[in-house]
Amino acid sequence: MLSRLTRPQALAVSALPVVALLATAAFAPLPFSVAQPGSTANVLGENQGTPVITVSGTPTRKTSGQLRMTTIVATGPDARVSLGDVVGDWFRTDRAVMPRDSVYPKGDTVKEIEKHNLAQMRESQDSATQAALKHLGLSADKVKVTLRLADVGGPSAGLLFSLGIIDKLDGDGSGGDLTGGRTIAGTGTIDGSGKVGAVGGVGLKTQAARRDGATVFLVPKAECAEAEAELPEGLRLVPVTTLKGAVDALVALEKGQGPVPSC
Repeated sequence: MLSRLTRPQALAVSALPVVALLATAAFAPLPFSVAQPGSTANVLGENQGTPVITVSGTPTRKTSGQLRMTTIVATGPDARVSLGDVVGDWFRTDRAVMPRDSVYPKGDTVKEIEKHNLAQMRESQDSATQAALKHLGLSADKVKVTLRLADVGGPSAGLLFSLGIIDKLDGDGSGGDLTGGRTIAGTGTIDGSGKVGAVGGVGLKTQAARRDGATVFLVPKAECAEAEAELPEGLRLVPVTTLKGAVDALVALEKGQGPVPSC
C-alpha cells in the first residue's frame, strides 16, 4: 500500500509514469516545424534563367549591386517533429522551432498550402508593383511590370520587389544605383500604399543574407529585436516601416549623407 511506503519508495513509484510519458513524448509527433535559413534571390538579376523583373512601356536602366530577397526552409506540414527534434534544435542558432500553424495554414493539404502560398506571392507582387509605380509617379496603365520568381511562395518578398522596380526605373533618383553597388538583402510584406509589414523568421533570414554576401539587411521595424538576437557579424540592420523610408535609407547609405535608421 502507498501509505506504508517510505518517502524514497513513494518518489520512485510516482516517477515511473512520468518516465514512461517522457519516453513516449520523445517519439510522438508534435505540432511544430523546424526551420532553417533558405535560399536568397537577387531581384535585379535572373532566377532559373529568367529575369525576375521585366518592365515595358518605359525605359529601364542597367543596375549594379544586388537586392536579395530571403527565405526560410521548414519541415513539411506532414513531417513528424518529435520532442527529441525540438530539444535538439532549440539551442541551435541556425535552426528555429516554430508552431506549425505559423508556417502553414491550419488543416490544409500540401497541395492546398502550395496553392495558398502562390496566391499570396501573386498578391504580394501586385502590391509591390502598385507601391513602386505610385512612389515613382507612374501610371500602371502605361507601364507594365512582370515579376517572376520560381519555387518561392508567400508575401515576404514584397518590399524587395518594390525596391527592385524602383532601382531599374529610377535608381537613386540622380543617376546612381539604389544599392550603391552593395549587396543589400531584406524581407517584409508591402501593401499598395507602401506600408511595410512583419513576416517572421527574420533571425534565420539574416543568416541566409550574410551567407550570400549581403552587408545590409532591411528589416521590418517591429522585428528589430528578433533580428538583433542572432545577428551575423558584418551585417548591418536597417529598420523600415514604409517603402519611402527604405528608399531614403538606401540613398543615404549610397551617398554617405543623412541619417540611416538603426535598430
